[in-house]
Amino acid sequence: MDANTARRRFLYESLVGVGGIALADLLAPRLHAQEPLRNPLAPRKPHFAPKAKSCIFLSMLGGVSQMDSFDPKPALAKFDNTVMDWSKERNTDQPNLFAKPRLILNSPFPFKKHGQCGMDVSSLFPHIAECVDDMAFVRSIQTENGNHPAAVFLMNTGSVMPGRPSAGAWTTFGLGTENQNLPAFVVLPDFRSLPFSGSQQWGSGFLPASFQGTVLRWKGDPIYDLNPPTGQSAETQERQMKLLRSFNRGFTREHPSNPDLQGRIDAYELAYRMQAEVPGVLEIAGESEQTKAAYGLHDPVTESFGKRCLMARKLVEKGVRFVQLYTPSQSWDGHTGITKNHEKNARETDQPIGALLKDLKARGLLDSTLLLWMGEFGRTPDNPAEMRDNAGRDHNTRAMTIWFAGAGVKRGTVAGATDELGFKAVQDIYRMRDVHATVLHLMGLNDLQLTYYSGGRNMRLTDTGGTVIKQILA
Repeated sequence: MDANTARRRFLYESLVGVGGIALADLLAPRLHAQEPLRNPLAPRKPHFAPKAKSCIFLSMLGGVSQMDSFDPKPALAKFDNTVMDWSKERNTDQPNLFAKPRLILNSPFPFKKHGQCGMDVSSLFPHIAECVDDMAFVRSIQTENGNHPAAVFLMNTGSVMPGRPSAGAWTTFGLGTENQNLPAFVVLPDFRSLPFSGSQQWGSGFLPASFQGTVLRWKGDPIYDLNPPTGQSAETQERQMKLLRSFNRGFTREHPSNPDLQGRIDAYELAYRMQAEVPGVLEIAGESEQTKAAYGLHDPVTESFGKRCLMARKLVEKGVRFVQLYTPSQSWDGHTGITKNHEKNARETDQPIGALLKDLKARGLLDSTLLLWMGEFGRTPDNPAEMRDNAGRDHNTRAMTIWFAGAGVKRGTVAGATDELGFKAVQDIYRMRDVHATVLHLMGLNDLQLTYYSGGRNMRLTDTGGTVIKQILA
């Protein structure tokens, strides 16, 4: 580099540096004048007019068998107890399971057609079957990993690795929420067995902490220590909060770029507002006996999932943006005894989900609420020959059935198809990123436009983008 070039480069970089310092100095008063205690969950405009205002995600952990639920395969009866040919399909996360002879297994659950649409539903789901005219089924979902922990992360975050924001966090990041006295994103897990990695499944990842899910319990107090201390008046508590706000305001002015600090402040503020709102919203005693019976609250088998479904209805009714319910971890994982396994889990969830669908519809909420039912992957049409006496089905990433219902959904329809045994999707194949893109689309968000800069690039729930499942759109 000659002297003239070096001098020009020095002057150029110096001017840019001086200009940057000057610009920062000019903008500093404006930046510090912004309200540090901004509300990150304030309602925001969607990218386009949404079909749904709220989403309820029914997470069936463990992997529901598609050919035993919503994808009937008569060929299973024809080839029952015959050897499954795996010569062309050796790719599996469980090589030991597929190294020995495997026999095709007929479904123990008979199918019947239901509703005006004539939807095929197995005997496992008599209550959901009554609602098929309001539902859309996708029988051709394929996933990227057959290992439970990675597959559940993929289902929730679009990535098989931990650390990414969940779908609920992305949705609330994009839209905020309508009710500022309740969490925007609520999680209702089954405490018998939490999902793998627990709170990471509903975390905010690299998004600000304010967008993570808030866990509510179905039994006892929804949140520990939510109620104020005994003997403390509302006036005293309000004075304390005003003092805390003044401290926080001064501190955040000096540290305006600390999202974790802002997240903690937002959480304290929300907890204060929730003390007045949550008890009334989640009060079940005031519900009619008919409603309680419909959700199965009088039956110990259905009580837990039933109450959580009722809580979900009450939450979206009050403006909560995203509610996610879980079955116990791996509950549908029927490697052996598929009949006993699926009967047990269907018994716990079928009646509450049917009641939720009917209740939302009766209250006029189904037109503004999106429901998604799915697990982390599907199951195989066969089982190792040596386990025939206690037969089940193994993990299958090549085919899974899911369903949507409610706002923006083309009701009483089916998208996609699998082969004659239900082993592999063969028509209109979709991936998890496509499911996420569809959910965001129905909520009024373009998955390619919903971005957050992290790690040197704009990040998305769908990464490089998903394909909206247009067949199920109204």
